[in-house]
Amino acid sequence: MNFSSPFEEKESPEIELDSDSEIIFVSDMFVENYVGGAELTTEALIEKCPLAYQKVLASKITVNLLEKGHNKHWIFGNFASMNQELIPTIVANMSYSVLEYDYKYCKYRSPEKHLFAEKEECNCDNSQHGKIISAFYYGAKSLYWMSEAQQNLYLEKFPFLGERNSTVLSSVFSDDFFVRVKELRDKSSASERKGWIVLGSNSWIKGAEQAEEWCKSQNHEYEVVWGIPYEALLEKLSKAEGFVYLPNGNDTCPRMVIEAKLLGCNLHLNDYVQHKDEEWFDTDDTLAIEEYLYGSRELFWRNELENAKYEPAVSGYTTTLNCIDQKYPYTDCISSMLAFCDEVVVVDGGSSDGTWEELVKWSEKDEKLKIKKIERDWEHKRFAVFDGDQKAEARKLCTKEYCWQMDADEVAPLGTGEKIKNFVRSWPQAVDLVCFPVVEYWGQKEKVRIDVNPWKWRLSKNEPHITHGIPAELRQEDEEGNLYAAMGTDGCDYVHAETFERIPHASFYNNQAHSARVHALNGNEEALKVYEDWIQNCVNLLPSVEHFSWMDIERKIMTYKNYWQKHWESLYNIVQEDTAENNMFFDKSWSEVSDEEVKQMAIDLSEKTGGHVFHSKVDWKNPTPSIKVSCD
Repeated sequence: MNFSSPFEEKESPEIELDSDSEIIFVSDMFVENYVGGAELTTEALIEKCPLAYQKVLASKITVNLLEKGHNKHWIFGNFASMNQELIPTIVANMSYSVLEYDYKYCKYRSPEKHLFAEKEECNCDNSQHGKIISAFYYGAKSLYWMSEAQQNLYLEKFPFLGERNSTVLSSVFSDDFFVRVKELRDKSSASERKGWIVLGSNSWIKGAEQAEEWCKSQNHEYEVVWGIPYEALLEKLSKAEGFVYLPNGNDTCPRMVIEAKLLGCNLHLNDYVQHKDEEWFDTDDTLAIEEYLYGSRELFWRNELENAKYEPAVSGYTTTLNCIDQKYPYTDCISSMLAFCDEVVVVDGGSSDGTWEELVKWSEKDEKLKIKKIERDWEHKRFAVFDGDQKAEARKLCTKEYCWQMDADEVAPLGTGEKIKNFVRSWPQAVDLVCFPVVEYWGQKEKVRIDVNPWKWRLSKNEPHITHGIPAELRQEDEEGNLYAAMGTDGCDYVHAETFERIPHASFYNNQAHSARVHALNGNEEALKVYEDWIQNCVNLLPSVEHFSWMDIERKIMTYKNYWQKHWESLYNIVQEDTAENNMFFDKSWSEVSDEEVKQMAIDLSEKTGGHVFHSKVDWKNPTPSIKVSCD
């Protein structure tokens, strides 16, 4: 999720969004611009909007406008005038619903018009345009159709849309319309009805010529109406004997047909009037029709209020083991999650330093904190595998819709919860796992590392098939049948619970950022600034985590000395002798390294470098650069 970056120049928005608006309606035209069927339906919905709203013309949508409205819910009506290149940004970042009035996957917005114009069947569903439109609809919180037949035709072309929340809405009418219709029915009830009404139009789809020919063939008196005030149109329908409408292509739910029926006209229609055989319309019970139309409007707003006000329920989870002795900021970690999570699950591996006792006391005071002790044999030959197992056990205890994972040396900054809420409202479709920025401190908060990946898998849907462990292609067994890993994992990856295949994820990290980072590591100062700006922008927009593992470099070096070598030997089934060659900090074996040497090394690393991945010796002549990032 990223609307803008230092790599591209921002556009200047032509309009501003109201700060208090919660719903943004988008359309090519509103009733202020043109009084058509789609515009009247949209306006009838707008009139009943229970939240603060704003209208925006589709042609005025820009990246900047989307960025400013990323925390609002958008409702798209007709959008032919919108820059179609914005659709991927909308799908990836926005909470939105779609009112589909016709067939926008087709370049003519009508498969029948396509056939008429090009003398061949429409295949736009296989075109880039059609695929973009279908992706746009798939990304929507809710899809609204004008008729069952329209919905079915879409599902034939794009079966995957059946997975989305879809509602056949039909045309929608205002309260004033129903009042006026009743008045006109009462007024004309005793009068003789004369003549037929034909909808005049230059649009091929409307079939005005065919309607006139039918009237002539039946020797009916008729009047062609077009371009008259809406009130005058209703008046004419209330006095007419009938209304004829014979479109040349599918018309999803033409309002004038409904208006004519409610006003007592006989109807002559063809099968291109797609709603004519639906149960709600195919009846002589006028009140039942009106009840249905009222109900569809109410259904729309029940759905959209849920979409607009949606707040995710989030479980946070972590694991602990002797965090007090290891000087892990586990209390800060848990506290930061309790600030925005609906529950926080902590699985302890059998701490003997007082960590478990502190967790017990804490959980007794805060009902959101759920703890469990799962002791392991940490002297086992393959103890390193237990790290992923503990995370998997913690995840099993999570009960909410989404899961947020952190390690005991990580802290979520203030505001994380609001960012998570905004992100989840526009969750990427077909993705169960998302990675977010990690701010990796190096000895001090003024130094943030760039020599490690700035992302980590963090937020996921709480699906039963998601767990932690070693990916399938890296799973190995030793001679005793114990699981271990080939290099390429820390044993805690997100994997499928049955197949152990990696869980696909969405990422904010892109090729431009990676290129800037690589150039910065090679000494390019301009690239370093570009990368710093980009990371800061991402941290401002997205949920992020501060990682304190290397904040206390002395502690970290001692952990390398006393623990990590054993851990990697256990995880990867390797043997690393305690030699100068295997010690990436000192040109001597660990057994020869004094505490004073560790202390001085930590000072030197903090002051003279901006980070180092200890797969090789420190190159003091070419120190790693660092950046500054604020998480406030």
